[in-house]
Amino acid sequence: MRQKIIKVTLVLLLALSLTGCTKYLKTDDNQAVINEVTGQRLTENILCQPEQEELVKLYEENDHNIDKLPHCSDMKFLEGGYEGIWTTIFVKPLAWIIVQVGTFVKNYGLAIIIITLLIRLILLPITKKTAMQSENMKKAKPELDKLEKKYRGKTDPQSNQQKAQEMLMIYKKYNISPLSGCIFALIQIPLFFAFYESLNRLPAVFEETFLGFQLGTSPWVGITNGNYQYILIVLLVIAATYLSFKLNSSSSMSKEQEKQMKLMTNIMVVMISIASFTISTGIAVYWIINSTFTIVQNLFVKRRKKNDKES
Repeated sequence: MRQKIIKVTLVLLLALSLTGCTKYLKTDDNQAVINEVTGQRLTENILCQPEQEELVKLYEENDHNIDKLPHCSDMKFLEGGYEGIWTTIFVKPLAWIIVQVGTFVKNYGLAIIIITLLIRLILLPITKKTAMQSENMKKAKPELDKLEKKYRGKTDPQSNQQKAQEMLMIYKKYNISPLSGCIFALIQIPLFFAFYESLNRLPAVFEETFLGFQLGTSPWVGITNGNYQYILIVLLVIAATYLSFKLNSSSSMSKEQEKQMKLMTNIMVVMISIASFTISTGIAVYWIINSTFTIVQNLFVKRRKKNDKES
């Protein structure tokens, strides 16, 4: 049942995401238009006008009229009208919020950090409960192990039903909700892609720098252009990802489950490590802050559980 719910939710998220996506500007021979300064592919369906003359010229040279677009600081809440459920509900409102905060603090890198922290604070009741579930599973592990041993080798329908009932009783005893661990993961997916598309469609962001890093530049482009400080972005993404995954792991799993989880975690870390070279610095800032929040939250929950146990 749990896997079916996850699959259905993922299919719905995919369907929503396909109703409106970033479109990239292309030349007459169908080649992507590249900003030579940042190495970023220019977005066709931007929500507001770029300020840099070089970018304006690139759009004009490729017959893309941006005169009707507002300046980013004048952008409306749902600029450009309806573009599908995904874009209208998630992307445009988030883009507008990024612009408003960026204009207020006068830096879009700082705006990304502030908005990421605000979103995580709003979601704190959900994410905290998810983290607590992991700790509760550790407490329930001895009884769950006894249950597995009790019904080992018994595959008849009556035994399976009795095992399920007894497992639910253990879950109830330790206040464990089987689906709660998936909630944050399902929230995280649309949030990441909403940030990804919002930042890609805001010239004000990919024209901006933060702590000496160009927000529209990927670490790979930065490194190949001799700006080796972008290695730091990659290292921070990898470290934050690894630690957040490690602290989310549960010791309540069987050895076989733990082995499978470790393999999946390693694969995910490798994939994200590779992707960290190609994502924009703006997205990397979001990922680092988001993962760091998860790390701090999990450390706090573990410490609180430890203190409760000692007292």
